Amino acid sequence: MVYAPASSAAPWHSVSDPVSPGAPNPRLLDLVRQAIRSRHLSPRTEQAYVAWIRRFILFHGKRHPAGMGGAEVTRFLSSLATENRVSASTQNQALSALLFLYQEVLHHRLDWLQDIARARKPVRLPVVLTREEVEAILRHLHGTPWLMAALLYGAGLRLMECARLRVKDVDLARNEIMVRDGKGRKDRVTVLPEKVRDPLREHLDRVREQHGRDLARGRGSVQLPDALSSKYPSAPREWGWQWIFPATRFYLDNATGLLRRHHLHESVLQRAVKDAVRAAGIAKPASCHTLRHSFATHLLEGGYDIRTIQELLGHSDVSTTMIYTHVLNRGGRGVKSPMDQS
Repeated sequence: MVYAPASSAAPWHSVSDPVSPGAPNPRLLDLVRQAIRSRHLSPRTEQAYVAWIRRFILFHGKRHPAGMGGAEVTRFLSSLATENRVSASTQNQALSALLFLYQEVLHHRLDWLQDIARARKPVRLPVVLTREEVEAILRHLHGTPWLMAALLYGAGLRLMECARLRVKDVDLARNEIMVRDGKGRKDRVTVLPEKVRDPLREHLDRVREQHGRDLARGRGSVQLPDALSSKYPSAPREWGWQWIFPATRFYLDNATGLLRRHHLHESVLQRAVKDAVRAAGIAKPASCHTLRHSFATHLLEGGYDIRTIQELLGHSDVSTTMIYTHVLNRGGRGVKSPMDQS
């Protein structure tokens, strides 16, 4: 079956330059996309930035951003907080999009930048599951969702890191997973749980059979990052580059005209985990990312040092990893309540 995936860019193609409707290309939002892609930012960043810039323009009656500045940016951000009641992180994302527009696309001097204050994020502790709760959730998952959830917890993967795994990224002999182009465009190595190794090997055997059938039908090509497909024309069909968790259906790649499989959509696992949490009778607001938080916390409980955990999680700053010491209520000092002391 062939389907056309929802394109994150599609809604914005028809948006012309707000100052001169109907003007020939390049249009403003096309310039934004070009600037984002030339800097190798992620497709999700492109989708978010384009959406925020378009929203900013519409908020100010389709005025061109070149004719606006700090006052208009402040008014827009204030509206998000007071009228739309967005979170601090969402407000900061909108600000980042507008700063990118003015600095990287319009090349304006931001003399008003010092007057723009980023929203302060509240310090919140992550939700963490006990080992028994993790086991209960996994018991209510089966097949591919079980395998993916086991990797989120057992290897500390982010949801999209798991979905985007390719065959070449897993070393079954060394029990290692290479996370390519993770958050911040960083690579890292993390552990492959031994309990997952055999089920993963069996899963890969099935995926390889499916890939063989796809090749026999003249398909079996996957999208490669950056311009690798131009440098290595045969690579998109090679086994090592295939998704470990491919989608069940094909999509038409408009750029190449090829029928391809994307990786399994992240919403499949999100729904499965949500249902499993409910079936397990767990009251905590647990999600896919909760499994990653639990991975870090349980390693810390097991006595592993904070730097090792930092590397496994791919945190740039150890202070980000230190939040798990607060989850344990240790504060780095192993505090024990006086009520529990005899």
